[in-house]
Amino acid sequence: MDNSKKPAHAGHEPDNVLANVNWELRRLEKRDGELWLIVTATGILAGAGLLAVLLPAAFLKSGSLHFEITVSKELACGLLVLLTLANTYIVSRRIEFRKLRQRMISTAMQHELIRLQSFTDPLTEIYNRRSLEELAGRFIGQAKRLGKPLTFLLIDVDRFKQVNTRFGHLTGDFVLTEIATLLKGSIRGTDVAIRYGGDEFLIALSNTNAAGAAIVVNRIHAFLNDWNQSSNLDDFTVSLSIGMAEFTDGQTLDEILDLADRNMYEEKSQRAPLPAPGHGTLAAGV
Repeated sequence: MDNSKKPAHAGHEPDNVLANVNWELRRLEKRDGELWLIVTATGILAGAGLLAVLLPAAFLKSGSLHFEITVSKELACGLLVLLTLANTYIVSRRIEFRKLRQRMISTAMQHELIRLQSFTDPLTEIYNRRSLEELAGRFIGQAKRLGKPLTFLLIDVDRFKQVNTRFGHLTGDFVLTEIATLLKGSIRGTDVAIRYGGDEFLIALSNTNAAGAAIVVNRIHAFLNDWNQSSNLDDFTVSLSIGMAEFTDGQTLDEILDLADRNMYEEKSQRAPLPAPGHGTLAAGV
């Protein structure tokens, strides 16, 4: 009797999906084990039956072992049919279990792909706001567990509404995509970039303190400066305001983001105002 309990289903959360898959795989492995018990029992019974037939007919004569066996056609045919059916059953069940296992693994991969797609911003192809809680929780948990620093960068594209107004929304989407690519190129594989809002981005820098985050900020500004020099935005320079917040134990995610937001707007207010943009148009090639 199977006393295992199937985990309760709660939507499409990844933990529940994996728990259900693991439970189904354990069930399948148990059925596979039961099949091998049947194979073993069949082999033992066949061997015992063969010995029961052979041993009584065996006798020693002149140092040799001789067997004289008489088996009816009905019994021989019955044994042959039994072995054939047993082998057919075993092979068919093994094929069925293999297909079930492949189907379950494929289903789990599809669920995981759907989950990842739901956490990805379709425009910039980086993580979206929906993924923030899970990713931030993972980074914060790792920082607490390992006692390592963790720093968040909140990034705002300055005067982005003017990009949409002067050059159109398609160009605005292009700029956001370029900024996302620039941010991903400025961080390590252990860090993460998230599209926090319309023209705001968030970066989580694992195992990085404020001094290390300042290096990343300088790298971002350097990359953006290179991008501006080669961009086709007529008479317009894209700039970023970046607020930094280093995580301290006991802080909530909201508190960290609020601190980064305040630091970002403080930097924005301290920056000297840029010259008023002209009324040029987007040059060809963007």
